[in-house]
Amino acid sequence: MAALTKIALAGEGGQGVQAVGEILAEAAFRDGLEAIYIPNFGVEQRGGVSIAFVQIGREKIGAPKFKKADILVALSQRAVERTRSYLTPNTLFVYDSSAIEPPEIADRAIGVQNWDTVAPEAFADQVGSQPGKPIQPPPAAKIVGIPAAQVAKEELSPRVFNIIILGAIIAASQILPPEVVKRAMEEKFREKFADKPQLAELNYRAFARGQELFQKFTAKEGADG
Repeated sequence: MAALTKIALAGEGGQGVQAVGEILAEAAFRDGLEAIYIPNFGVEQRGGVSIAFVQIGREKIGAPKFKKADILVALSQRAVERTRSYLTPNTLFVYDSSAIEPPEIADRAIGVQNWDTVAPEAFADQVGSQPGKPIQPPPAAKIVGIPAAQVAKEELSPRVFNIIILGAIIAASQILPPEVVKRAMEEKFREKFADKPQLAELNYRAFARGQELFQKFTAKEGADG
């Protein structure tokens, strides 16, 4: 792995972005690495763009914030526009290629995805409810689109959309062992998993599916290119 990997993940308020950021940081600590996670909830506007900034490395990390990302993940078109400045000529850009309109999240739901939920019900109830335009990715060194929302809706559950994204990030970054990430996920959702064992299995499947999707569509991009 690189000495330091900088990841920026952005999506609509309610897409579970911050849960992914926290799990990544927790997994890094469990694996004996240094990590910093900085949330930006975007509560200044209704359904504002939420961004999670994560740094993971082998050595002590200096600045808590960064201006350029090694991996940039965008889950909506607004997220693309909000994070363009974090792109470099070497940034890997990953996005949700599902042709699904991101739901509008009620004011009361903004930010509730941060620490105690897989993905808020407001998002889960609405995702995939209406067709939309696919995200238009910005110019980047490497671009990989995966139909995360579509797969969540058709194969699993909209509630684990963000865990599919987590799996894709792990496959993209190659910085953390999947088993360590699963343990961090179990810690974060310990009470929920204890109450509903089937929810744990659903999340494990979503995590594995995200890794598979990234590998599949990375290979496709290579073949098409």
